[in-house]
Amino acid sequence: MMKLALIGEGIAQSQSPDLHRRLGGKVGLEVQYDLVDALGQTDFHFASAVNGLRAAGYRGTNVTYPFKELACHLADQRSAGVDRVGTANTLLFDGGRVLADNTDYSGFISAYRHQLGNRPAGEVLLIGAGGVGRAIACALGELGVKRVHVMERDPVRSSLLCRDLQQMNIQADSVSAAAAKARLGDWQGIVNCTPVGHVNHPGCPIPTDDLQAHHWVFDAVYIPAQTRLLAAAEARGSTLLTGVELFIFQGVDAFRRFAADQVDASDIDVHVMSLFRHYYQQLVTVTSDQTTDS
Repeated sequence: MMKLALIGEGIAQSQSPDLHRRLGGKVGLEVQYDLVDALGQTDFHFASAVNGLRAAGYRGTNVTYPFKELACHLADQRSAGVDRVGTANTLLFDGGRVLADNTDYSGFISAYRHQLGNRPAGEVLLIGAGGVGRAIACALGELGVKRVHVMERDPVRSSLLCRDLQQMNIQADSVSAAAAKARLGDWQGIVNCTPVGHVNHPGCPIPTDDLQAHHWVFDAVYIPAQTRLLAAAEARGSTLLTGVELFIFQGVDAFRRFAADQVDASDIDVHVMSLFRHYYQQLVTVTSDQTTDS
C-alpha cells in the first residue's frame, strides 16, 4: 500500500483523497490518502507534521494553503518549478531526502498544452497574484507568454510578482481593473486565480461584456466546474481551460512522482480524460444543486 497525505488548513472537503485513490485503483495500486488539517489547531507545527508522516512510512504528501512556502524550505532537492515559483505543493520522501515539486506549475503547463496545443499564449490578463497566480504566471513564462498583465487588489503583492517575473525574463506589469477592461480586447488570454466564482465566493472576477472569440480563458476555480466567467466566455465563443483540468493534471503529476517506482508513467497518463469527465460531471451536478447564486 502507498500511503499519502494532504497537509493544509480547512481541507475537509478536498477532492484530493478521492483523486489519488481513484488513480491508484486504475493502475492496480492500493492507496491510503489521509488529511492532516491544521484548522483550529493553535499548536500546529508544519515541519513536525511532515516528519511524523515520514516516520510513519508515508511515501509523500501534498501541501496546500498556508504551507506551500514552508514546504519549499523543508526540501533537500527542488524541481525547476519550485525554484521558479518559490513554493511547493508536493513533497516526496525518498530515503533520507525530501524532494519538492510544484505541480500547480507543471499541471497548468500540461493542461494548457492538452487543451490548446501549441497555441501562443499571447498577452494575458492575470487576475490575482497569490500562490496559485504566481505558479500560473511562472508557467505562462514556460509557455512563451508575450506579456503578463497583473490585476491584483494588493499593489505590493502585484509589484513583487511583476518584479520576480521580470527577473525571469517574463514581461509583466500591474494594471487596474479599469485599464484591464479598456484593453481586454487587445489581449489574448484571461486567467482567474482568485476565489471569485467559487461556490463559497459567488460572482465573476471581471465584467464579461468584452470577452471575444479570440480569447482563451482559464479559471482556477473548479467548484463549480463551470463558473460565471467560463459560462460567459463560452457564450462569446472563447476557448475554455477549466479549473477541473488543472485539478486533474496537477494531481496526476503529483501521483506520477509518488508512484514512479511502482507504476509506469504511460499507464497513468491514459486515464487523464476519463478522470476529467468524471470530475467535471460530478462537480457540475453537485454544485448546481447547492448554489442559487451561480
